[in-house]
Amino acid sequence: MFRFECVLVTGGAGFIGSHLCEALLRRGVRLTLVDRLDDFYAPAWKQANLEDLRAIAPFEFSPADICDRAALERAFDHAQPEAVVHLAARAGVRPSVEDPLLFERINVTGTLHVLELCRQFSVRKLIFGSSSSVYGASAPVPFREDQAELHPVSPYAATKLAGERFCYAYAHLFRLPVVCLRLFTVYGPRQRPDLAIHKFVALLEAGQPLPIFGDGSSGRDYTYVDDIVAGLLAALEFDPATSSSGTPFEIFNLGNSRPVTLNELVAVLERVTGRRARREYRPAQVGDVPLTWADISKAERWLGYRPATSLEEGLRRFVAWYRSTTPHRRA
Repeated sequence: MFRFECVLVTGGAGFIGSHLCEALLRRGVRLTLVDRLDDFYAPAWKQANLEDLRAIAPFEFSPADICDRAALERAFDHAQPEAVVHLAARAGVRPSVEDPLLFERINVTGTLHVLELCRQFSVRKLIFGSSSSVYGASAPVPFREDQAELHPVSPYAATKLAGERFCYAYAHLFRLPVVCLRLFTVYGPRQRPDLAIHKFVALLEAGQPLPIFGDGSSGRDYTYVDDIVAGLLAALEFDPATSSSGTPFEIFNLGNSRPVTLNELVAVLERVTGRRARREYRPAQVGDVPLTWADISKAERWLGYRPATSLEEGLRRFVAWYRSTTPHRRA
């Protein structure tokens, strides 16, 4: 029996959020989905995700903005959630360099609104979607949750680390159970069109060259979305009160623990698409880190987290989805 009957998910119409919502609906959870359907990428994508979810089971939808405290409070008041999964965020390293104040407002102030409402409505569990980017460029690999010094190198990463710190403060002050999940380069069907795998597949299918920033040696711990959802569901079942710190708060890495270079990624994409890539090498971009690599031993031990999808299999599934989806979701 699933631990919670009523769950509220912020950012539930997005890439990871829609997959999580699908899993929750299939478990019979009474779901409230909060998403403002912003135009960071085409809102038609998220609308299509909502239609996919409606075909599974009914749910409550609120278009509230997490930065609008009053609107978000109405969603909480209507839902009376037992648990909240907070995935709504402004994402992207390079866009955050261009507009750091926007990222601070959404990712920090918006997260504070969620925390305050969790306290106000006596929510029993908060899951916070954090990012591997909090480790920065100088962390020893593989990245461990207990690394004392974190040096984020982009405004996006800094806002995610700030969100984690606020989560800890609320767990300490108000005994709000919180689990922060540091997600590592998630990919799969419904992935945002600005992310590398989606962009590369679109360019390969169109016969266009692939932009390679740097020499292609940078590595990422690509993690298939189904494995991430399994980790999210396990975190909802996990009781952070077991923490040895005395505060009901824990952090877990959710990754694949098998970093792949950009050049290797392109080679696998060539195999699964059957198309030859033309590479355009460009200077490395500001804010990027050379490597992400998750130590997942803590998540394995406490959550039973074991990623099961190889990169090649995950990319085959993504390409099949891309080729079968309607054109307006490719824009």
